[in-house]
Amino acid sequence: MTGRSGLFLVVCLAFTLNGCAMMEPKTDTSIPLEPNGVLRFADIPVPSGFKLLAQDSYSFENAGLRVGMLRYQGRSSMEQVANFYKSAMATHNWGLLNSIEYGQQMFNFERENESCIITLTPKGSAILINISLGPISTKSAAKKTDKPLK
Repeated sequence: MTGRSGLFLVVCLAFTLNGCAMMEPKTDTSIPLEPNGVLRFADIPVPSGFKLLAQDSYSFENAGLRVGMLRYQGRSSMEQVANFYKSAMATHNWGLLNSIEYGQQMFNFERENESCIITLTPKGSAILINISLGPISTKSAAKKTDKPLK
């Protein structure tokens, strides 16, 4: 091999490998997602393969209060992640109050005295998961009054 033909081969190989790296991986929507083994809150699952965005997240927990806003990013289909949360949250005794599924998807769950809102946002070939956890208002604070608001 001469110097030019060797250089040509190296350049062709570089373009081929670079082109393969730019191809978007296909996700199989028929395989259900598994929960991640490392969780900030034991009863709020995260799909396996999703990584915590620590710089965009916070959590606080003491004997009577849990508050957090956790952000995760990973690759999967929106359908798989939505189905994951619909079934996995139920296994942790979270009740689905409502959902909005149009482009960005939002699920509002409630359990005992807590509320958990999970938002799924497509970001290129990835999915962002936002988990907001906090207490719900007490019944006395949310009770309607007979007086009209002015």
